[in-house]
Amino acid sequence: MPIAFRFLLKPKSKRGKATLAAFTAMASSLPWNYLLGIRPTLLYWGATVAEVKQTLPGDELIPEPQMNATYAITINAPAAEVWPWLAQMGQGRGGLYSYEWVENLVGLQIHNADTIIPELQNLKVGDKVRLAPSDVMALEVAVLEPERTLVLYNPNLMRDGKGKAGNYFRTEMNVTWTFALAPISEQATRLLVRWRIDWQPTLATTLAVRLLQEPAQFIMERKMMLGIKQRTERTS
Repeated sequence: MPIAFRFLLKPKSKRGKATLAAFTAMASSLPWNYLLGIRPTLLYWGATVAEVKQTLPGDELIPEPQMNATYAITINAPAAEVWPWLAQMGQGRGGLYSYEWVENLVGLQIHNADTIIPELQNLKVGDKVRLAPSDVMALEVAVLEPERTLVLYNPNLMRDGKGKAGNYFRTEMNVTWTFALAPISEQATRLLVRWRIDWQPTLATTLAVRLLQEPAQFIMERKMMLGIKQRTERTS
């Protein structure tokens, strides 16, 4: 053992005991700092307390989710001008308006549109919105109220058409992805985006979601909402 570490852990050393105690206290506080300080930002970015508690269409599809994230942003345009960007979302459609290079780095083949595409505006209940080239990561339109609400749902995300689980720890997930538009004036709209996810609570899957998916989802979701805001306001 290096001399420095022997000195640090030497029982008779007051300095070593104090340093070890400080290190232990810091390490033990990290989970609490994440849970109380960082994680709320990852799950509720931009949203007010009232918006987080608000019931949205699609919530009933997963009554007791293990993950419930609500994000919000104000867009300086009417809801009618925000809606077309939502209606054309998806892989092979108008994209997801997030970090395109990151999505393509993992093979999602996303291409973000910067204009409204008329032929992609006829979205209807039952249509599939893919997040990747295959249907393994596809969500179905469960609720559609033009200029108000779009709910995408998949009770078996990460499974292919034959019911075979994907490679996400071989675990299926129930997922809803809700987009809600709430006018706050004639020229401003509040966009709320909510993810509700449920899964078989294995340790591996829970750790993967908490430590990997939640941070990554926050980063990509924030960029997506800013992308929708920028595109809408630029063309409004």
